[in-house]
Amino acid sequence: MKSASKDQAAARSTMNPSRAQTIFYSSAALIALVGLAEATYLTVMFLSGETAVCGGSADCALVLGSAYAVVPLVKIPVASLGALAYFSAFSFATFAAFGYSSAQRFFAWTVIAMFCMTLWLLFVQAFRLHAFCKYCLFSAALVFLLSGLVVARPVTETQNN
Repeated sequence: MKSASKDQAAARSTMNPSRAQTIFYSSAALIALVGLAEATYLTVMFLSGETAVCGGSADCALVLGSAYAVVPLVKIPVASLGALAYFSAFSFATFAAFGYSSAQRFFAWTVIAMFCMTLWLLFVQAFRLHAFCKYCLFSAALVFLLSGLVVARPVTETQNN
């Protein structure tokens, strides 16, 4: 009997997210949307052969024009991987805001992967290229913010069991 009541509580939790969860995941979706816009801009600039507007920073052009800005085997810009990751984070956060518990897990794992990639790219900028891109640093700040949200996310009833 107790198992059935736990299953019913889990189903209610999935279908009716708390106000805190809705606000939390909506905020995360908004942050991911900003990152998606930036990564899409960088991808379009790369694919069109244009130079991104870096505000007169030579370091920005050095980073965005380096061999590290392209995935070697398929010759696609790393920014396009960022756009895909931000789109995934946005989608999972949106579904999580509506109470889908699987989306909450996928959101967390996506952000963890983004965090690891961001650490690598910051390492490359600092120790291999000795130059920093303003767009890359802004994206890193967004990923760190999303990572902080994953760590501080509200606990649901299904996570307690």
